[in-house]
Amino acid sequence: MENQEAYQRAKKRVKAKLGFYIHLAIYMFVNIAIIVINMSTSPEYLWFIWPLLGWGIGVFFHGMEIFVFSGGSSVMEKMIEKEMKEEASRKQ
Repeated sequence: MENQEAYQRAKKRVKAKLGFYIHLAIYMFVNIAIIVINMSTSPEYLWFIWPLLGWGIGVFFHGMEIFVFSGGSSVMEKMIEKEMKEEASRKQ
């Protein structure tokens, strides 16, 4: 039972990381296209900076959520596991 729960938690973390990597790849490809369009149509005004920065902030916070602040959820998961073990020991 515990292995299945650990597997599900690991699967959830892997899905979250994969989601971030997909987000980052799309961000890079789209912004490269925007830069090419900007430089070929109006190189005197570098408007590509605005979507690059705006979307970049979103990618940054997505990465922070996945790689920095994900530790908070593991604390909660440990507390839940502890409560479940205590509950199981009371029933025996």
